[in-house]
Amino acid sequence: MTATDPHELPGVEEVGEELHDLIRELFPICRSITGNGLRQTFEVIGERIPLEVTEVPTGTQVLDWTIPQEWNVEAAWVAGPDGERVVDFADSNLHLLGYSVPVRRRLPLAELKEHLWSLPEHPDRIPFRNSYYSPNWGFCLPHRVLESLPEGEYEVCIDSTLEDGSLTYAEAFVPGETEDEVLVSGYACHPSLANENLSGLAVMTLLARELATRRLRYSYRFLFSPATIGPIAWLARNEEQLSRVEHGLVCYCVGDSGALTYKKSRRGDTEIDRVVQLVLRDSDEPSEVHEWEPWGGDERQFNSPGFDLPVGALTRTPPGAFPEYHSSADDLDFVVPAALGRSFHAYMAVVDVLETNETYVNLSPKGEPQLGRRGLYRAIGASGASVDELALLWVLNLSDGEHSLVDIAERSGLRYSQVRDSARTLVEHDLLAIAS
Repeated sequence: MTATDPHELPGVEEVGEELHDLIRELFPICRSITGNGLRQTFEVIGERIPLEVTEVPTGTQVLDWTIPQEWNVEAAWVAGPDGERVVDFADSNLHLLGYSVPVRRRLPLAELKEHLWSLPEHPDRIPFRNSYYSPNWGFCLPHRVLESLPEGEYEVCIDSTLEDGSLTYAEAFVPGETEDEVLVSGYACHPSLANENLSGLAVMTLLARELATRRLRYSYRFLFSPATIGPIAWLARNEEQLSRVEHGLVCYCVGDSGALTYKKSRRGDTEIDRVVQLVLRDSDEPSEVHEWEPWGGDERQFNSPGFDLPVGALTRTPPGAFPEYHSSADDLDFVVPAALGRSFHAYMAVVDVLETNETYVNLSPKGEPQLGRRGLYRAIGASGASVDELALLWVLNLSDGEHSLVDIAERSGLRYSQVRDSARTLVEHDLLAIAS
């Protein structure tokens, strides 16, 4: 079995439903950059793929950062003057400001409001807010609820702990024939955000499971970690092995109905940049390509100038570009199984190109070889093949030991699958060989 057999992939609908089911299972867990919610998330993922889990102790220096104290929460609520709870963490883990310090006190509404966050432009949504590196406490609630709070004394309870512990990240490693690696990274630290956070984790999980069944040229490393501090910790602990990373993608925001969107690496012209753009060009879906900028997801860490790894970000609607972003509207209804399934197939199409992109040498380079006497015209249009005469001629003409299949697909404008299948056909007829 190889990574290049698209008929062996589960269909868009089938894989989309499985991805959505995994997101649904992960959705209620209260995740943060540290803590038991992160570990519970990895336990769920670990039921589907083997994971190596790493704990980095509080106080560990990782590049310019220090691993913070571990945060866990049992309960949090605000009770109004009548004793009724007006905000309760038990109803949604978005209600609590992430990394809130423990609190138990009574205070008037005016003072309470200094610790409340809402979205006036979306009065029915709960915002997602955190205070990871600055001690604070607070609650997030719909603006309509905030506006309805009566004057009086309120009781606040935040049953949380901030103690020395560790930061947790997990890796799934799928070995290939070489030590050269493809890195796929996604962040796992946000609570109950289905598209922005969980869609990437789900797609990565099923990608790792699928690739484990296939014969691969590259080795694939899937990094599940809390945003920013997670990749920084991983980079700090693995700096000597980073030369193995030949290609990389950051996977998040892949479950909405927006167009597939690729953000190039810092270099902008790496093989992964060209491969993803080729996949999007050949896709039947709308797509966009964005230039590098030092904002967004964890691609920022991999593309920092001291590492400058060839890592792009393949998403649908980018973070911050959909109104549901970082709010309770990014829920299970916002992620669409069909979009999830198409995202999975897009990632597998990238794998297919990476795995099959070879440079060939024409074994009959002086003039065009006679295709008819080799029976090649009988291959044209054969069932399941995407070979045609023009593709054969393009491959023969540019297979000079210098041009890869990606080069040929880009220059000819032909679909990569046509170029790849033509090369395979020519190899079978002793007209082409892999360049040494």
